[in-house]
Amino acid sequence: MGCTRRGKLAEAVSSMALAAQKEAETEKNAVTPGPLKPAREQLGQLLLELNQPARALEEFEATLMKEPNRFRAMAGAARAAGMAGDGEKARRYSEQLLRVCANADTERPELQEARRRLRAR
Repeated sequence: MGCTRRGKLAEAVSSMALAAQKEAETEKNAVTPGPLKPAREQLGQLLLELNQPARALEEFEATLMKEPNRFRAMAGAARAAGMAGDGEKARRYSEQLLRVCANADTERPELQEARRRLRAR
């Protein structure tokens, strides 16, 4: 990977981390909905794509602390934990995702992956 590309990736992670920090510091009115796509969740996705699953897991878990039961955060946490070698957390987040989506009327890839992860244990 060239220096320029590495620098751009580091800049992207830094920018997303700053956005996540600013979002966390912003007061939310009690009657307004939460963010459509939390910055920490987006940072977690970016870190997964950059093959940094342990850091990604931290961001997904931080998202879930503030926004419990978010589909993409649970799926991301399960995937990140699996990639980081934390089978217990991968199992726990997969089970949580399937429990929250027990009455889903569609078969999303993230749900299929969670089922595969639980069968593989």
